[in-house]
Amino acid sequence: MKQAKFFLFTLFIFSFFSLKAAVFVLSGHVENALTKDPLPGATISITDLRISVISDQNGDFIFKNIPAKGKFLVEVKYLGFATQTRTVDLSSNTPVSFSLKPSVIEAHEVVVTGSALSSDNRKNSTNVTAVSRTQLIEKPSSSLIDAISRTAGVSQVTTGASVSKPVIRGLSYNRVLTLVDGAKQEGQQWGDEHGIEVDQYNTGRVEILRGAAGLLYGSDALGGVINILDPLPAPEGKIRGEILSNYATNNGQSGNSLMFEGNQNGFIWKTRGSYKNAFAYKTPRGYVANTGYNETNLSSQIGLNKSWGYAHLNLSSFNNKLGLPDFEQNDEGKFLDEDGKIFSNSDLTKRELLLPYQNINHYKAAVNSNILFGSSHLHATLAYQDNQRRELEESRIEPSLFFDLKTYSYDLKYYLNETGSWEPVLGVSGAFQNNTNKAEEKLIPDYNSNDFGAFGYIKKTWTKSTFNAGARYDYRNIKGVQMLQDGEPKFSNFGNSFSNISGALGFTHEFSDKFSFKANAGTAFRAPNIAELSSQGIHEGTFRYESGNTQLKPEKSYYGDVALEFDTDKLHAGISVFENYIKNYIFPRHNPGDSTILEGGKYPVFNYTQANANLYGAEASLTLHPVALVHFDTDFSFTIAENRATQTPLPFIPAARLRNELRLEPQWKSGAFGNSFLSIELNSAFNQARADIFETATPAYTLVNAALGTTLRLNKLPVHLNLSVNNIFDKAYSDHLSRLKYEGILNQGRNVSFGVFVPFTVK
Repeated sequence: MKQAKFFLFTLFIFSFFSLKAAVFVLSGHVENALTKDPLPGATISITDLRISVISDQNGDFIFKNIPAKGKFLVEVKYLGFATQTRTVDLSSNTPVSFSLKPSVIEAHEVVVTGSALSSDNRKNSTNVTAVSRTQLIEKPSSSLIDAISRTAGVSQVTTGASVSKPVIRGLSYNRVLTLVDGAKQEGQQWGDEHGIEVDQYNTGRVEILRGAAGLLYGSDALGGVINILDPLPAPEGKIRGEILSNYATNNGQSGNSLMFEGNQNGFIWKTRGSYKNAFAYKTPRGYVANTGYNETNLSSQIGLNKSWGYAHLNLSSFNNKLGLPDFEQNDEGKFLDEDGKIFSNSDLTKRELLLPYQNINHYKAAVNSNILFGSSHLHATLAYQDNQRRELEESRIEPSLFFDLKTYSYDLKYYLNETGSWEPVLGVSGAFQNNTNKAEEKLIPDYNSNDFGAFGYIKKTWTKSTFNAGARYDYRNIKGVQMLQDGEPKFSNFGNSFSNISGALGFTHEFSDKFSFKANAGTAFRAPNIAELSSQGIHEGTFRYESGNTQLKPEKSYYGDVALEFDTDKLHAGISVFENYIKNYIFPRHNPGDSTILEGGKYPVFNYTQANANLYGAEASLTLHPVALVHFDTDFSFTIAENRATQTPLPFIPAARLRNELRLEPQWKSGAFGNSFLSIELNSAFNQARADIFETATPAYTLVNAALGTTLRLNKLPVHLNLSVNNIFDKAYSDHLSRLKYEGILNQGRNVSFGVFVPFTVK
């Protein structure tokens, strides 16, 4: 642990006091490709250097104080035009010009950063979908995972309206890795009711990497990656901020966030405070007792953007209190208090939580840096996280269960000089973890964990094609200890070590400017988590007794996927298919009648076991924008998952889903309004009859949603307004991945949300 702290400190100092590279200025011009008119207000970004500028009235721009060598991907965006990306060699010392083509479908190309090398999406073999900040703001949601679950191939495991866990192509929990500030989020992801400790208002963009990404990230990325990216720092010389506020009628959720940031001669800073609060959510049958929550987030960033690269220090504090709906219901579905009386609506709409509830504190410090050495560079992320998870059942002061998980992690990637269009990358990563129980109830033991991984990656680029390949070695050691609960021994001392060698291949080809192809194949690995190895007990919110197995073997995935995409200025179509064979797939198994009686209740017993599994499926999408006013989106996705040993379905697999959205985007002659839209959405989940023996089949349902928004300009100040209605007809339904459906609790009913977003410039 001391070595990790010392490493964190020394790299931070090194980042700030590295030898400077030669200073260089990159200038350029942005224009309309058809009329040759300049495009003022275009955003030009170099993501790998974490810098951006805005073109002036003449369409000109200039980057100051950047390195004189190196090749970097430059991205240019302008509303109403197709985004353009180009790799620029800074050593050429010549101005660059960008000619953007008008397009009603703007995002043909998008820079992907979650892969080994930043690239535009057409040249990236990994299947990636990016969700922009605008998309996150236009349709307010209860959480960040709830917002991105609208993406094809992405679902969510929910426990009420407050807890959401990402599911990618049927895989979740420790098979989907979440990155924040470039560091793997560590917050006991094995738990059903353990959400992602992230301030959704501090998100600039989310990249969803479908399929195994174990080559870069090792264990826990077997199913995919949720890469949460901060917005780029303010352009040099600017001080700016934003106010964001929204309110939802179903559960009274109010969310507010205030941010200020600045950049003075490459010294960047940012501070943000966010707060959310909600009472119990409502279904068509009534309010669900004790499903309210409140969340307080504070974050800050300081750093340097200089000619030698950048180094940023991110600090954050996340606090969330959320109720657990552990109350009896009568025959009419009304919730009863401890005295057997029916809760009144006024009781259920109070914002003070009832017992039991969770109190989660997540503290994080992360250093992100990219240090340049001529044409090569070292990207490093070092992080410290402290996740404190308390469950309060009988007292608001003394927790019944208290996990304190401390994680020290490092991730280093060295990008070597490009030679003959070959781009090699070498990397090492790892983490040290310590978990301590600080309350009487113990579901998992105290444990220590040590991870290490090393990989090599290379990419070759031709005019129309790219090829990439890589190999990785992983090692994980985890040790648990015997403990006492109520004076009796619990758990047993154990020490498990897991290691693996994996590899991956990827290929892309552009048949034309409109038609492209992607393919991937490889292997991935996941070590069992602490709950799968050793849990013994009942966890509030899961309604089951879990029993671990220290003899579990690691999972080994053999995967492949292919994708075809077709793009014009008015149409986008894409289809991808995947196959994922997982050897020694780990899952909780329940045999009918197997139960235990504890604390006056009867709970089904779930034992962690293994079997070979096969998951396959597809995603298809179509976007039509025949005229500027009309925009139509449709996407379809499904996953089939089978236990190969028993020829039966795997548990917790999402239903097939079809989403259709018609969006109207009127153009106002008055300059007071802009970016207006009106949308109607049909979100359909198919019947999920492929369920394990302890699951219940879930009927099909269709939700009708609507949204509208506009930007009102008040003396040059843009005020973005939005209104959305989810489940307009108050449909009574249960999603197949809702943890509460087994208690007869429905998903959320009609919900009307109002939002306002005001970005402003101080200097």
